[in-house]
Amino acid sequence: MTKDPSSVLPEATQAPPPRAAPPAPKAARGRFPVDARLAGLFGVFVLLCLVGWLTRPDAFFTEGNLSTILRLAAAIGVVSVGMTFVIISGGIDLSVGSIVALSSVWATTLATQAYGPVVMVICALAVGLGCGLINGVLVSYGRVVPFIATLAMYASARGLAERISGRQTQVVRETGFLSFFRGDFLGIPVLIWMFALVFVVGWVLLNRTTFGRRTFAVGGNTEAARLAGINVKRHTALVYGVAGLCCAIAAIMVVARTTSGASTNGLYYELDAIAAVVIGGTLLTGGRGTLIGTLIGVLIFTVLGNIFTLNNLDTDIQNIAKGAIIVLAVLLQFRTNRARKST
Repeated sequence: MTKDPSSVLPEATQAPPPRAAPPAPKAARGRFPVDARLAGLFGVFVLLCLVGWLTRPDAFFTEGNLSTILRLAAAIGVVSVGMTFVIISGGIDLSVGSIVALSSVWATTLATQAYGPVVMVICALAVGLGCGLINGVLVSYGRVVPFIATLAMYASARGLAERISGRQTQVVRETGFLSFFRGDFLGIPVLIWMFALVFVVGWVLLNRTTFGRRTFAVGGNTEAARLAGINVKRHTALVYGVAGLCCAIAAIMVVARTTSGASTNGLYYELDAIAAVVIGGTLLTGGRGTLIGTLIGVLIFTVLGNIFTLNNLDTDIQNIAKGAIIVLAVLLQFRTNRARKST
C-alpha cells in the first residue's frame, strides 16, 4: 500500500519541535535573596532605632548620642571590613583584637611619640600589616589551619603588647596627633570620615577589582581558583595583610578616642567583628559576602549597646542578646543555602 505523496512533508518543511523556555540567569535568581536579606537586616536596624527612641526619647536621637554611636562603630567597623575579606576567602582571624592592642602600644611608646605624629601612624600601620602578613604566610605557605595560626597570633601579640607597655596605659602626649584625629572636618568627626573612607575603599576593592574577584574565587573553591591561574597562596597572604592593615587603622582610631595606648585595647574585637560579618550575610564557609551587610551588622550591635547604656541595663543581658542574634543569623544562613541547593 502506497502513501499519498501529498501527505508526506519534506524534512526541511516540517515544523521544529517546541523549545523549552531558557532557564533564568543565575545572577537574576541569586540577586533577590541577597537583597531580601539586606532589607531584613536594615529592618532590624530601624526597629532597634525605634526601640531606642521609645525608651529614651530625650536622649537617643540627639546629635551628641548619634555622634557617639558612629564614633564607637568606627573602629570595630574598620576591623570588620578586614574580617569580611578574610571570611569571604574561606579563612578566619581570631587575632584582630590583639593586633589592635599591639599596634596601639607600639605607636604610643615614648620613643615613638618623640618622632611626632607621622611616625606614630607609620609605626601602627607597619605593625598591623606585619602581623597580618605573618598570619597569611603561616596559613598559606606554612599550611597551618587559620584557626590555629590566628589563635597563636592572638596570644603572642597580646603578650608582646603587655611586655612593651609593662601592663600600663601609655598616655598620648603628642598634641599634633590628638588635634588632628580628634578634630572635625565639615562638622563631622575625623574618625567617622576614616571609617567611611576605609569602607568605600574596601567596597571598591572587593567588588570592582581583580583582587576582589579572586577573593571570592579562592573562598568559593580553592582548587578551581588554582586551576584558573590564581596564585592562591600569595593571595591568601595578601588577604590577611589587608585584615592586619585594617586593624592598624582601627588602633589609630582607638588611640585617638581614648588618648592612650594599652594592651587591653581591642578586647573582644574579634568576636564583635565576626558577629557583624556573619549577621551581615557573609558565609562562614567563604565564597559569598557583602560589605554593606557588614556595615549594617556593625550598626546593629553598636545601637544595641547604646540602648543598653542609655537605659542602664546590665551588660550580661546585652551579651545574651548578641549571642541570640548570632545564632539566628547562622540558622538563617543554613536555611537559605539549603533552599538554594534544592532549587
